Amino acid sequence: MVAATASAHPHVWVKAASEVVYAEDGSIKGIRHAWTFDDMFSTYAVQGIHTKEKGVYTREELAPLAQLNVESLKDFDYFTFARTDGKNQGLADPIDFYLEYKDTALVLHFTLPLKNPIRSKRFTLEVFDPTYFIDFEPQEKEPLKLVGAPVGCAVTIQRATEGTATPQKLGEQNFLDSNVNFGAMFANKVMVVCP
Repeated sequence: MVAATASAHPHVWVKAASEVVYAEDGSIKGIRHAWTFDDMFSTYAVQGIHTKEKGVYTREELAPLAQLNVESLKDFDYFTFARTDGKNQGLADPIDFYLEYKDTALVLHFTLPLKNPIRSKRFTLEVFDPTYFIDFEPQEKEPLKLVGAPVGCAVTIQRATEGTATPQKLGEQNFLDSNVNFGAMFANKVMVVCP
């Protein structure tokens, strides 16, 4: 039981910034992410990467690691859950992905196109790890931007609050149930409403 309990907290921390990208016709065509990993994970991840200059990692030198990251994220739906008017939206494989090393932290940039661009008055975006191994926290300054959105669209961010996951929700029986979605209890929700 101790091992199961220990796994129900994050081991990697990410500061997330996202953009909802619109096409010229006003339809949502994709989600662009920039995820800044914690220093400890970043230090671990770059071990063994050979660089021309010690402690400096170029985009080219980090390219194999970026490829590995996006390939492994596919198994987890890129930790990105998009809904329009209450319906789940399918996301295509990432494009424009790369890693940068900035101020001792790795930042993963990638864009997830919607499989079918859609026009919607209500769009919801959540970024979370269902297993809660990775903790996604919205970046403090501008955690979400609208790129090319129609005039009048507004963003509301509902941040996860302390106490959301009550002891009853995280009871002993839930640790044995693989269907329990711990990450959703701590997820931040972004809602975009357009006229």
